[in-house]
Amino acid sequence: MEQRSVPSRIGTLLVGAGFIAEVHAAAVTASDRAHLVGIVDTDPGRAAAFSRSHGAIPHTDDLAEALAWPDVDAVVACTPNHTHLGVGAAVAAAGKHLLVEKPLATTVADAQALAAAFAAAGRVLMAAHSHRHHGYGRTVKDAIDAGVIGSPAHVRLSILGGWIWTGWDAWAADPVASGGHALHNGVHVLDLATWWLSADPVRVYARGRHQTAAELRINDYLEMVVEYAGGEVAVLEMSRAHRPGSFGLRDLRVVGSAGMISEDWADEAAFLFTEGGTGLVAAAGVDGFGAQFESWLDTIGGAPPAMPVSDAVRAVELAVAVEESVSTGRPVELGVAA
Repeated sequence: MEQRSVPSRIGTLLVGAGFIAEVHAAAVTASDRAHLVGIVDTDPGRAAAFSRSHGAIPHTDDLAEALAWPDVDAVVACTPNHTHLGVGAAVAAAGKHLLVEKPLATTVADAQALAAAFAAAGRVLMAAHSHRHHGYGRTVKDAIDAGVIGSPAHVRLSILGGWIWTGWDAWAADPVASGGHALHNGVHVLDLATWWLSADPVRVYARGRHQTAAELRINDYLEMVVEYAGGEVAVLEMSRAHRPGSFGLRDLRVVGSAGMISEDWADEAAFLFTEGGTGLVAAAGVDGFGAQFESWLDTIGGAPPAMPVSDAVRAVELAVAVEESVSTGRPVELGVAA
């Protein structure tokens, strides 16, 4: 572990005052190792409103101005996906650490450029793949790493919901701003399956639908198959098309050489099926965003990253390959998608 000299309380700047910023702000204020030092948003009125609701913290619409504030040590970026390269490059140039909402970027080249910029700056870059830090994601990973199902060979993971963002004009439904449904939401299941399997993805085949309405500009329902170098396979679904809008379901199976883990949305504990019988792998309720923020602070202090930059780049590569496969109707070899 490389120890770094860091302030006792890391001054954290939020960039972007949308709804997800509230979740990140809560994680910052709940930590005894950080404090919220300001908010940046391109809409001055929204920045001012966020400031008023968070103790009158400094606010501006100018990122360069905020990065020059003396008490800013690190940044949490909650901006639309297509802005991540520009925001991240500015943060790296200013010598600050960055936690950026997933995906790391909307193209593989941009993700690699961000990784290189932070490596050169000697600062921590972490993509906010929050599902790695939720109780269910961590429980499955710990059970696999403990060897309770032997060598994992197959993941079946569905995250289905009926929430179509905040409106038809929301940036998340814009294929340019979001990169598409695979990058904005599908990236969660793509990353989880690959992390659980600890395997190298080699091929992606996917289908998508405009399920909610033909006028929707992105696919709100995705089916994705990922093949890995060791013969492992992941079959994944990500939906924002299910109705009613309050609908929510998570369903997962991880099959290994010596057993299977099964878990659903209603029960954070995982069922364990082995030759010795059945049981439960308990999962305590976890604030995934809080755990993620603390993990980032750990990494700033020199701990190994829970979400390595290389994994974040790989998640972008997978999601871009999904979008290409949906568009062409053909499988996509990893390392070929751009």
